[in-house]
Amino acid sequence: MPANALTVVVHRSDPEAQHSFRVTRTEPMMVLDLLLAIQREHDAAIGFKYSCRVAMCGTCTVRLDGRSVLACQTPVPPERDTVRIDPAAGLPVVRDLVVDTAPFWREWAKVTPYLVPRDDLTEPAVIAPDAEERQLIDPGLDCIGCGACFSSCAVAAGSRDFLGPAALNRAMVLVADSRDAAGAQRLAAAGGAGGVDRCHYVYGCSAVCPKGLDPAGAIRQLRAWRLRPGSADDR
Repeated sequence: MPANALTVVVHRSDPEAQHSFRVTRTEPMMVLDLLLAIQREHDAAIGFKYSCRVAMCGTCTVRLDGRSVLACQTPVPPERDTVRIDPAAGLPVVRDLVVDTAPFWREWAKVTPYLVPRDDLTEPAVIAPDAEERQLIDPGLDCIGCGACFSSCAVAAGSRDFLGPAALNRAMVLVADSRDAAGAQRLAAAGGAGGVDRCHYVYGCSAVCPKGLDPAGAIRQLRAWRLRPGSADDR
């Protein structure tokens, strides 16, 4: 095989479809570049999703050699001459690398993932940059809903009633926000049968987050609030 050639093995829904391709390597080359090259040069029918190409939309999550990644921002390992690309785990496969994200968003919706304003606020609420709640909120704000954490979570893969790392991270951000009125309800949702107590703290979710978030840490914080009486009322 030429030095600049790469073998790419891709999951295909049709067992008779071509699943192994030889692609000319370029530098730099992202996983999405590989898929586009396969679509352009080998099989126009291969199914995968992408949109922004700048790690903002969260559309292109796949697994590269078993690890959940954003295809648009993950470089092809230069030392490898063969790679495997599979669909995100824990979600129904629609075709090839395309998954149905509805289960992910159903769990997200269960934590009321938007700010519920407090009725007693008569002036614009300001959270100072050095406020304690700001230190909790800021690290969890950049979630793009890509589902990489969900795909890497063994509990989410085996249980359809687990809220999942992304939803619980969002719940933590909003419970920490003093402008929000639904903290008690969110803590109740996070403490239900599919909530924080289902987490095994393997930290696979935090290891793969393309934005560097720590969903496992957010789950730890939610659990601490639940165990402290009155914590929801204080927020």
